[in-house]
Amino acid sequence: MTTRDEWLKVDAIDLEAQGVARNAEGKVVFIEGALPGEEVQVQVGRSKNAWEQGVMTAMRRESSQRVRPGCPHFGLHPGACGGCKMQHLDAAAQVAVKQRVLEDNLQHLAKVKPEQVLRPIEGPTWGYRYRARLSVRHVAKKGTVLVGFHERKSRYLADMQVCPVLPPKMSAMLMPLRALIGTMDQRDRLPQIELAVGQRLEGPVIALVLRHLEPLTPADQDRLRAFAVAQGVQWWLQPKGPDTVHLLDEGGPELAYALPEFGITMPFKPTDFTQVNHHINSVLVGRALRLLAPGRDQRVIDWFCGLGNFTLPIATKAREVLGIEGSETLVQRSRENAARNGLADRASFAARNLFELTPDDLVAWGTADKWLIDPPREGAFALVKALADLHESPREGWTPPQRIVYVSCNPSTLARDAGLLVHQAGYRCSAAGAVNMFPHTAHVESMAVFDLQTELVRPT
Repeated sequence: MTTRDEWLKVDAIDLEAQGVARNAEGKVVFIEGALPGEEVQVQVGRSKNAWEQGVMTAMRRESSQRVRPGCPHFGLHPGACGGCKMQHLDAAAQVAVKQRVLEDNLQHLAKVKPEQVLRPIEGPTWGYRYRARLSVRHVAKKGTVLVGFHERKSRYLADMQVCPVLPPKMSAMLMPLRALIGTMDQRDRLPQIELAVGQRLEGPVIALVLRHLEPLTPADQDRLRAFAVAQGVQWWLQPKGPDTVHLLDEGGPELAYALPEFGITMPFKPTDFTQVNHHINSVLVGRALRLLAPGRDQRVIDWFCGLGNFTLPIATKAREVLGIEGSETLVQRSRENAARNGLADRASFAARNLFELTPDDLVAWGTADKWLIDPPREGAFALVKALADLHESPREGWTPPQRIVYVSCNPSTLARDAGLLVHQAGYRCSAAGAVNMFPHTAHVESMAVFDLQTELVRPT
């Protein structure tokens, strides 16, 4: 076991921003707070046969990539916020770590090596988070209210006064929010505030969704209205599940985000799934379309289409695009977005459970020249498995897509699906790269391109 006076040389960093070293016995030691190139001492908290985990207690050689964290609530100290894990690491180095995680997952889990490594997609590293779910807790013993993220590895809330990854206006609103909740009759029954920011030429639209476990009193509703006027926000109320969300008072500007490269505006509700980082999303969609390269004579299928984030841009380029999603409600919203953007003639939508697809389903949806896949963290196993099965047992009249662009929020499920596509479905991985959607966190977004092997591509 590593002793407290033993100096360890850190050789690498893992996705949880832990330094990786070996002690005198050769055992791997994961060290919170340490960076590659540093020499540190450690207090071990967990010890297993193959590894140990601990916290850095002293350092005698500092990494050139170590930077001063941009948030006063970040760190290893008691009560530190657990929302970010990499603020002590240079932003460019964070991206390099995520790129390596993607490549390692593809190589070790899937035995797949991209022919081309795409340049990572990067953007603003502060003030980028246009969506957030903030916990709320009235701490009666301390006579205060906390609003924010949980402490590092704890069920307790951090005592946050600012949050630099939120838009500046929202960061400055944390303390007024705490004061507001403290005055409310139902302050013990308000567990959560969800933030969503929309884009308008006149400026951002900030929506706050208040989860309340009991009906709000008229006095509490008046307090919310006064806060909305003072802070320039919208209040939405959520008495039960997401379907119960509604505006406190009707009127006011709608929430929407823009994809200016394609002339598209996408309205959304504050509880809809949209990308946290609007700037990166715009760049991500642009790159995905350039890689997909849909032609005016081509048909495309967009699997896991959501509100049409990729479907509608594809519709501006392709002859026809079919967006498929698991929720009939989302499908209807996508149709409305297509009509609003004048794309209803080229974009159609359908609802289907995408985790229970079969080869028969793929044949029923018809042949498409290209696919775009943008699944949740679970990945698209059923979809790519059905595609692999059709490769093994082809159906007359149906041919596979020439190209697949796969956008992923989980490198391990991307690797699993890439293994199926390359080793069982007849594709090659022509490119892959990381997307830094969540700076300072361990979240890895990525994109990969799969092309049908040359001998399998149908004539054009």
